[in-house]
Amino acid sequence: MPGTVQVISKLPDIGVSIFSVMTRLANEHKAINLSQGFPDFDCDPALVEAVAKAMRDGHNQYAPMPGVLALREGIAAKVERLYGPRFDPATEVLVTSGATAGLYATLTTFVQPGDEVILFEPCYDSYVPVIRLSGGTPVFVSLRYPDYSVNWDEVRRAITPRTRAILVNTPHNPTGSIWTADDLRQLAALVDSTDILVIGDEVYEHIIFDGRRHESLLRYPELRSRAVVISSFGKTFHTTGWKVGYCVGPQALIAEVTRVHQFITFTVHTPSQMAFAEFVKRDPEAKGLPEFYQQKRDLFLKLTTGSRLKPLACGGTYFQLMDYSDISKETDKAIAHRLIVEHGVASIPVSAFLYKDTGGPVLRFCFAKKEETLRAAAERLQNA
Repeated sequence: MPGTVQVISKLPDIGVSIFSVMTRLANEHKAINLSQGFPDFDCDPALVEAVAKAMRDGHNQYAPMPGVLALREGIAAKVERLYGPRFDPATEVLVTSGATAGLYATLTTFVQPGDEVILFEPCYDSYVPVIRLSGGTPVFVSLRYPDYSVNWDEVRRAITPRTRAILVNTPHNPTGSIWTADDLRQLAALVDSTDILVIGDEVYEHIIFDGRRHESLLRYPELRSRAVVISSFGKTFHTTGWKVGYCVGPQALIAEVTRVHQFITFTVHTPSQMAFAEFVKRDPEAKGLPEFYQQKRDLFLKLTTGSRLKPLACGGTYFQLMDYSDISKETDKAIAHRLIVEHGVASIPVSAFLYKDTGGPVLRFCFAKKEETLRAAAERLQNA
């Protein structure tokens, strides 16, 4: 008899991602998928052509490990235009295989066994596993329902001598809430005279509504000196499947992240980097993006008016939270499943983003969809 191999899981309590689960159910029941955060429309054909041209021009081998220099220069120039500081593209910008890889590299670089990382929940589902894989402990601060604002007294109480980092996500997935300038100033005051690192997940930096300004960590000198900010081209250019993101921060921090990055993916798809380098020069701030997605948000809200779903405020991202308490007293996971099976619309239960709190009667819907998709989904939701 051959022996069996004992497997000791590093993540025994982590199952298949909720996004994969809900997408699989949506496919099984031919439901309209408003669960996973990706567009159902194409990116700019000129961007596809730019990738094809890069391939035809022979850019098919490994890119430089930190990223194509022209792209890093474009990122540094964009950051300077939008937020003020000038980062050295050679030493302070790192291109990664999407924002998730940038977050993974950053967290595994700085989190040591026994360290604590403060997270604001509900939070994106990749944060906690990476912290645990690094031997760290996530410490949760609950955002206040229904506007999901920060309770700074609670943050203050969460800081201990073991706090290694605070992870900030604005605009916030899954809630669509936006940090204010006052939030950033309060954060700066809390970490002053400490060794606490601040990690910024700012992948939705260009998707912000109602004339508001994105308050990047990079705007604030007292924060950017201790910050690594991660962003993504997938969200900006409707290319989530291309997986190209980046990290920006002081040289001393980016140098350490780069050490780890080189042993995760080493480098990133070269033709895509060449194409994005060209596009960042053409339209660096993605000027039409806020209006583009605000129109979709407003359409979805208009179409669902009169249903028993109650919208919560959405200041950014392409996610709309809905309170379903007028429909059912079920758990969010139960009603999300039932909406797929009985009504043909897939959403995400917000409890999937929670660890400490039990959460409320709230579902997340992605409105990064064609108008006909949103109309069809809203018609079905009117009957829920």
